[in-house]
Amino acid sequence: MLLSARQRQELVNYLLDSQKQQNNPADSSCAIPETFKMQAAIEEPFTEIHMGDLYFCQEQRLVCVGEQVIEFTAKEFDILALLITHPKRVFTYELIMQLVWNEDYSYYSRKAVNNHVSNLRRKLRTTPDSPDYIKSVIGVGYKFEYLSAP
Repeated sequence: MLLSARQRQELVNYLLDSQKQQNNPADSSCAIPETFKMQAAIEEPFTEIHMGDLYFCQEQRLVCVGEQVIEFTAKEFDILALLITHPKRVFTYELIMQLVWNEDYSYYSRKAVNNHVSNLRRKLRTTPDSPDYIKSVIGVGYKFEYLSAP
């Protein structure tokens, strides 16, 4: 869902390797042991984003504004992760629903996304002069945009 291109490729390779091993275990004598694959994934650096006072770490599911840790629901965090890891890209309501809920978006209304984004904005706005990181694209969806103070 929220994997980078490299992570998606590694997952595809892993699934193909697993399928190959199941089909013919004799052909997989030089396959990488599962424990090594797991160790390599654990040793990868965190996905960290710093923008002004905002700090985001995807693997720790941690968001701070200034020194304050911000608590999010799972869906709120997933929406923020989607937007912040693709800054300035506009995500439609339907695409957000598909990527975050992982289900057919026809079962949900745009209001579900609007409510979660409204909560995100409220929680990220720790002071009245805090920037509004999540921008609305009227009638389309949302994007993450950081504009530093002049």
